[in-house]
Amino acid sequence: MDKAGSIACDVLVVGGGVNGAGIARDAAGRGLSVVLCEKDDLASHTSSAATKLIHGGLRYLEQYEFGLVRKALIEREVLLRAAPHIMWPMRFVTPVDKGQRPAWMIRAGLFLYDHLARRELLPGSEGIDLRRHAAGAPLKSDFTRGFVYSDGWVDDARLVVLNAIDAAGKGATVFTRTACESARREGGRWEARLRRVNGQAIDISARCIVNAAGPWASRFLQGTNPGPADKSVRLIKGSHIVVRRLFDHPYAYIFQHPDGRVVFAIPYEQDFTLIGTTDLEYHGDAGKVEIDQAEIDYLCALSSRYFIKPITPADVVWSYSGVRPLLDDESSDASDVTRDYTFEFDDKGAPMLSVFGGKITTFRKLAEQAVDLIAPGLGNAHGAWTADACLPGGDVHGPRPDKRSVLEFDKYVADLQKQYAWLPAPLVARYARAYGTRIDLVIDRRTSIAAMGAQIVPGLYEAEAAYWIDHEWATNATDMLWRRSKLGLHLPRDASVAVDAWITEYRK
Repeated sequence: MDKAGSIACDVLVVGGGVNGAGIARDAAGRGLSVVLCEKDDLASHTSSAATKLIHGGLRYLEQYEFGLVRKALIEREVLLRAAPHIMWPMRFVTPVDKGQRPAWMIRAGLFLYDHLARRELLPGSEGIDLRRHAAGAPLKSDFTRGFVYSDGWVDDARLVVLNAIDAAGKGATVFTRTACESARREGGRWEARLRRVNGQAIDISARCIVNAAGPWASRFLQGTNPGPADKSVRLIKGSHIVVRRLFDHPYAYIFQHPDGRVVFAIPYEQDFTLIGTTDLEYHGDAGKVEIDQAEIDYLCALSSRYFIKPITPADVVWSYSGVRPLLDDESSDASDVTRDYTFEFDDKGAPMLSVFGGKITTFRKLAEQAVDLIAPGLGNAHGAWTADACLPGGDVHGPRPDKRSVLEFDKYVADLQKQYAWLPAPLVARYARAYGTRIDLVIDRRTSIAAMGAQIVPGLYEAEAAYWIDHEWATNATDMLWRRSKLGLHLPRDASVAVDAWITEYRK
């Protein structure tokens, strides 16, 4: 700090979603001084409202997005190696539905999907007889044939937090619940004012700004540089529902709909099934997006088309919605808008890089390319580094990613359960998935369950809650129960009251 409330840095990143956190991590790892600000919590909007897949996007092949799919498939392998604790392989079943995409078309698409990029970690696709396969048991008898293929699953909110942790570990300053109130070019630099939720102002003098504000990217760009922009975002609303577990096997489903869209049904949090998503044009407040009844009905009806057990709105135990800030490519159908990303780089004076579009699977590549663009003008020649680096906690078999870190994670969990035999095995398994090798920071040399502190709510001990506050920027019960974890799904609705009360006492 130059003075109280003032910071000089190379890069100010505005936006604490997956793109902003990824860019902050990459830039800090190259030796640039970085400040990241997020007006709410990390991953509090789009980046925690996804279908939570690390995938190439099978359906994008129909839109001839071969470049996007190939890029995403390459990244799928990179990410699975980098963060095996919060990502893992998953097999997806697509039943052949008469009157929809025919079997030959699905088979051809899957062949292309298998071969568009080098695949080392995941098995290829194959046809299955649903009358004999475990995945056929919960489906209606009309569906006798299907295909199974591989993709990956990710804890999306924790992915963002891990990028922020890595950025901070490499020297970045991370401010949550801190909005960028203003920014102007002055003397070859950006002079910005941040405003914390408590009203405190922080002045930032940055050589470069990265606008990774997601749904607010166009607005931020207009506020700092009025006039017509070359690119803009189009807000597409996606909603999901969660119901009690519909099947007892580990496979996920991808269902076709007569309107041409697809919907996933995915095993979720042991006891639930996640169903989504919708694709709707959205023109409301991006900070207050919610599912509507028509979306609930749509997802229930499509699921009931395939499952023996009908799914009704009364079965929904939780839902969430987000808006995807996709690059406006003037597609007439919201589901056809490209999921690829692009940049607008304004280097007339102090540079600003604005990010438009993108998807979780390609965030690391997006971040790498973003920093490649801004680094030369900042005199930085460090070069890309994240492709061969683990995310925090991901080095379960050593500091460099390899096959074993993905395919032998269950053994890692079993070893931890032996090491921490004094903790309930399911709790150790959850810790292993959430923290990987950072589990030691949570347990912090404790050797008994009593030393973990009081159980604030079932499954949440004081030691873990304190870790979230001290190391992961959590400030309230929503942060803890719905983003740092999904414990909220397993707890009574009033659990947040006890958690917020504990936080208040902890901070005294």
